[in-house]
Amino acid sequence: MLIDTELGYEKAEAAGTGIVLSKDGLVLTNNHVIADSTKIAVTVTTTGKTYTASVVGSDSTEDVAVLQLEDAEDLQPATIDDDTVDVGDDVTAVGNSEGGGRLMAADGTVTDLGASVTKTAKGTEDSETLDGMIEVQADIVSGDSGGALLDDEGEVVGMDTAASSGTAVVTGFAIPIEAALTTADAIIDGEQTSTNTLGYPAFLGIGVSQSGQADQSGQSGQSRQSGQPGSAATEGAVVAGVYEDTPAAEVGLAAGDTITAIGSTPITDGNSLSEAISNHEPGDTVSLTWTDDSGQSHTAEVTLTEGPAA
Repeated sequence: MLIDTELGYEKAEAAGTGIVLSKDGLVLTNNHVIADSTKIAVTVTTTGKTYTASVVGSDSTEDVAVLQLEDAEDLQPATIDDDTVDVGDDVTAVGNSEGGGRLMAADGTVTDLGASVTKTAKGTEDSETLDGMIEVQADIVSGDSGGALLDDEGEVVGMDTAASSGTAVVTGFAIPIEAALTTADAIIDGEQTSTNTLGYPAFLGIGVSQSGQADQSGQSGQSRQSGQPGSAATEGAVVAGVYEDTPAAEVGLAAGDTITAIGSTPITDGNSLSEAISNHEPGDTVSLTWTDDSGQSHTAEVTLTEGPAA
């Protein structure tokens, strides 16, 4: 199935692929396919029907996410392989190639098991290393992420996740389906782990200036926007920008302000702000303390909202 996302706060769009897990619309995909999204649409290619999807949970460390399609029924779940995959096996990577809006197949061969790959998010220096990957010589491209890697019986052995770039021969990487499903099952069961986010994260609605970058604050998955330097006179998280129609905007936060506390928790930088907010859920009301660029201190009660997908 095809996944199309809107990244509302970044005024951008993205595309990927998903694997149907249940008749009532549970879908497996990569975390990086839906990260920072504010709206997700999923199209079932066999029927052409498009569903609105919500995030059940995600795990950026394992690069796994689970979606729930609204009002879905009688979908055909993918057939999961119950055998082992071996080096030399023929496989087919299926995905929304280049976000073209239709599923394409790329045949290939398994060349390694237990491979490691380091992914770097486009336009940032953020990277994540995934271990235990299936390495394949197949033409996996952008948009295939989250799609099924099939064996010669048409059963899912992995989830397409990454590929080499800048080389004549494309090397693709897939998360073994057993590993992906282990992470997905914990999310579906509502099991909070040290690396996953259940549902959507709490969100304040600002960008914070940090080492010359501005980090979107209020969620465990961070995106980038153009930052600006703030006052260094007060220790805290310097606001680089405020998103419209968010809790931060409602209480009057502005670029150049410095957030110094969330409740009784002191804020020393952008990381501590993100950590403090991640300990809350959407709908929680917290006391926010900040200093404006003239040095005047303010405190206000703010109700955190639902942020973009983590």
